[in-house]
Amino acid sequence: MTIRHGLIALALLTGPLLTLSGQAQAYSYAAAGKEPLIDAREALLGAASEGQDASATLSEIADELTYLEEHHKVTLQAPLAAAIKGKDAAATAALLNRAYKAEIERRLEGAGQNLGDYQTAKVLVVKSKRFLDLILPSLGEGDRKAAEQALAKVLDAIGNPGVFGVGAKVADEQAFKAAEQDLMAVLAPL
Repeated sequence: MTIRHGLIALALLTGPLLTLSGQAQAYSYAAAGKEPLIDAREALLGAASEGQDASATLSEIADELTYLEEHHKVTLQAPLAAAIKGKDAAATAALLNRAYKAEIERRLEGAGQNLGDYQTAKVLVVKSKRFLDLILPSLGEGDRKAAEQALAKVLDAIGNPGVFGVGAKVADEQAFKAAEQDLMAVLAPL
């Protein structure tokens, strides 16, 4: 066998493996960022303002809403369906904000339970920011700034592993709890 034939055989054997692994990575990366409550926002607000049927969209997020109702003591499903049916876009937006507030609370509780695992805590705090960004336009300017500052303090309180340990900062549980309480106090009226 010549070197050329060996290289061709190697390419034929490893080519399909490279293609499959590339597809698996692309799929898992895309799936990791899905947030059904955020993805459904525009469809629900559009349905409410235009009086369209949103039952399919509501059924897609039913599991998330049920979880929030059971674990964060908010009532969302029936009022959301009624607001959309009644063509009440303002009530729909307010209910979505309430759901997003519960999601922020959920993610920050998870981050607080994982302060020893920087990467997990950081992902949860960053995901809570995605929900906060949707709520911010509903808040007054002072509350917007207070919420953003509180979330920045939450992120700072989770610490930092540094680079090869250089610049490492240990998580500060007390600062985390205080910043989390400050943020939730700003969002309490929602």
